[in-house]
Amino acid sequence: MSTVAVDNKQFISDYLQALSGLPKTKELLDRYISDPTLKQHIQQAEAAFPAYEVTPHQMVAEDDMVAVRCAFRGVHQGDFAGIAPTGREVSSSFMIFYRVSDGSIVEHWLQLDVKDILDQLTR
Repeated sequence: MSTVAVDNKQFISDYLQALSGLPKTKELLDRYISDPTLKQHIQQAEAAFPAYEVTPHQMVAEDDMVAVRCAFRGVHQGDFAGIAPTGREVSSSFMIFYRVSDGSIVEHWLQLDVKDILDQLTR
């Protein structure tokens, strides 16, 4: 594994640790992310599931790309996909790829089973 890949893997590990279970403040997001779409996604998730947790299970890095298999867990306390807060805890697994450049996440690709989350909220 290249030095860049090792550094990027550590950067993403630090980012996920800083993000998990804590409020996702603008300062925190700005420290790690320059991809506005990712910032918006996180802000929407944070509004619905405040201080949600992300647990990485597996991480693979190559050059400027880092792939992570994760678990998501949060309590539904804000509107999500048109569903009013239920107070239910939800969990789901997901995959995300990050492209890191100059110490910042510049692109991402997320694969999340939203139907799984919706099913947990509406059962």
